Amino acid sequence: MGFGAEPRKYRNYIYGKNLVYFAVKVKQTDLYIGAVKNLSKEAGKSIIKYRQLIEDYIRRQPVFLHSLTPIEPLMDAPLIIKNMCNAAKMAGVGPMAAVAGAISMYVAQDLMPYSDELIIENGGDIYLAGSKERIVSIFAGNSKLSGKIGIKLRPEDLPVGICTSSGTVGHSLSFGKADAAVVLSKDACLADATATVAGNIVKTAKDIEPAINRIRKIQGISGILIVVGNDMGAWGRIELTGI
Repeated sequence: MGFGAEPRKYRNYIYGKNLVYFAVKVKQTDLYIGAVKNLSKEAGKSIIKYRQLIEDYIRRQPVFLHSLTPIEPLMDAPLIIKNMCNAAKMAGVGPMAAVAGAISMYVAQDLMPYSDELIIENGGDIYLAGSKERIVSIFAGNSKLSGKIGIKLRPEDLPVGICTSSGTVGHSLSFGKADAAVVLSKDACLADATATVAGNIVKTAKDIEPAINRIRKIQGISGILIVVGNDMGAWGRIELTGI
């Protein structure tokens, strides 16, 4: 959703047993990673690689950075760029709406040879890989539900991107008022772009159902959870649990 950074209080909600946690920062990109061992060096190289690809591409096609609508990538665009553009096209947003999910997913793919269990968080967007059951706690700002509910992810659900858009939390651009619009997809680019759409739609609790109906029609989405104040709606592979 963006390259920006701010205090990340929601990282207090990230915990998985038997993993080592470390933060890796490159310019504005700030990842919080859980792995079987400290992979800071490998993660740093991966972040630099993908940031460079994106930054170089923006110089070639400047509209990629600011467009709020889908654009067609250049024929020789890198795979990460094409993936972002395809996700944006499916969701109906600009390609940079997929950037946080893209970075987390592509860095995870680079780190998988070193760690069979991975949790990568990037600006509130998470990519999970491995064979263990995980519970992702939902941070929803001032909602009474924040930190009280989680999504249980079983081994057969992994790997998966869990991306969140919020109109009340964080720096990312949102035209809505959702405390949390959480989307699950195997493709973290698509989850990120689609979460942006859901977040833009929701202004009040009455918008929860229309937003879910819109998102569930997008091929490749496995689940969505929306929190607005003390109201909540969900669809798909969303197994809720108390925290």
